[in-house]
Amino acid sequence: MFWAMNYNNWANMPFYFWWVMVPVILWDLVWRGMALWKSARKAQKGWFLALLIVNSVGILPIIYLAFFQKKGKK
Repeated sequence: MFWAMNYNNWANMPFYFWWVMVPVILWDLVWRGMALWKSARKAQKGWFLALLIVNSVGILPIIYLAFFQKKGKK
């Protein structure tokens, strides 16, 4: 069982762990970066703090970008 294993540091994690974690981390960084950039440019301080603090593996940034960002002039 993965959750029952005891590892002393990140270097001792099994190889398959990295095949899962690296794409998840990159996915989150891309979405969080886009959402933080747009919320900062549109002066939405509440959203900026929520996106900065809450770790949701890209779900919260996608929700923000899809539904809650202020629409700019066309």
